[in-house]
Formats: sequence, C-alpha cells, structure tokens
Amino acid sequence: MNSSFKEAAKLLNRASRITVLTGAGISVESGIPDFRSPGGLWDKFDPFEYAHIDSFKKDPYKVWEMLLEMGKIIDKAKPNYAHISLKLLEDKGKNVKIITQNIDGLHTKAGSSVVYEFHGTWEKMQCIKCGEIEKTQNLNLEKIPLCPTCNIPYKPTVIFFGEAIDTYINVVSNDASKNCDLFMVIGTSAQVFPAASLPDIAFANNIPVIEINLEPTPLTNRVTSIFLQGKATKAMQQLIKFTEV
Repeated sequence: MNSSFKEAAKLLNRASRITVLTGAGISVESGIPDFRSPGGLWDKFDPFEYAHIDSFKKDPYKVWEMLLEMGKIIDKAKPNYAHISLKLLEDKGKNVKIITQNIDGLHTKAGSSVVYEFHGTWEKMQCIKCGEIEKTQNLNLEKIPLCPTCNIPYKPTVIFFGEAIDTYINVVSNDASKNCDLFMVIGTSAQVFPAASLPDIAFANNIPVIEINLEPTPLTNRVTSIFLQGKATKAMQQLIKFTEV
C-alpha cells in the first residue's frame, strides 16, 4: 500500500474512466454531519423508529418530525471543494461516474454529469399512494408537504430501512465499478451493503483503488491500492495539485 499523493496522481493522470464511491465524509465539510456519528441524527432519532418504511406507512407525520430537521440541514449545505474537484476532472476530459451513498444532492449541485444516488435523494418527493413526484425545492418545508391529489404526506425519494435499492441504480453502479481504469473511495468506510461491495468489485477486476478517509477502514488493508489520510477537501486539493489536469 502506498500513501503518496504523487503516486495517486499518476494513477489519476493515466485513467480516462474514473468511478468514485462517496459517503458521508465528503459532505461533512459542507455542514452535513454523519448521521451515525456522535451528535448525528441517529442520536436524536432512533433510525428503526423514524427511518423505516413501515414507520412511515404507519405514522408519516411522526417520521416527518425527523425529516423536517434533516431537511433544514441539507437545504443549507453547498458543495465543497471535494465535490467540485470531481467536476473539474470531468471538465478536463475524464469520464467520471459518481456513486454516492449521500442523499444531499451536492454532487449534482456541483455540476457532475453522471451521479448514481445509491440511497436516493432528498431533492425529490413522491406520494407512496399515487406515485406523483415533485421537486423538493418547489415545496414549502415549513410544514409537512402533502400530495395535492391524495392529501397525504410526501415521502422523500430516499431509501428507507426496509426498502430495496433501485434495481437500475444497482446494475449501473456494479457496471461502473468493474468498467473503469480507476476506482476512488471518498469519505466512506463502505460498511453498508450493497454499496460496500462496490470497491471489492473493482478490486476483483484488477482496478486500482484510491481511498481518501480520515482514518483507515476495513477497505484499507483489503482492497485499497493507495490510502490518502485526511479530510476530503484537503486531500483532493493536494491530489489535484499533483495531477496534470
């Protein structure tokens, strides 16, 4: 395993097709705390009580107590340099595909063209009865938004506990993980499946894996080719500095 930014930059320069798996760590510097960390959302709201699809179906108004608080955090957030740097790579001719476990929409706001939102997105709401979809930005989130047709609370198009990953997203994410020249992991320990299996798919196909995380993870000694320790923004700044792009 090599921790050199210069060596990582060489891999980045040679790669034309780059697949990136991102997690909570890339958005922390945008003001969105990791829900699982101390002080995060799950400290205040039991995820199996408030973030399970059965809970939403049983009492959507109760679940929306958590969603309104989460929405206030997400709506204030803006893309940071780590998000923007991936768009910069794309602007320089790299084919960049992003698979994000985040629901904050920040990769799209940063301008990235191909973003697979593995766990869905806060950016859209859907009625679980009639299927109508509405952009979140068009809704008043000072109160619980209701479907105008069914008069029941909208559900964010976020994968709740107890729901399956969208089949299309799963297929294209697996395909992107095995059909690239370089696989990057940014801000995730990849312990939540099935997203956690994606770095292993790249590794199994002899694709080098660059990992950027604050601390070593279960990936580090198993599939990682080069581990760059640090915050996502600072690591990407240094990495871009050493590239030709």
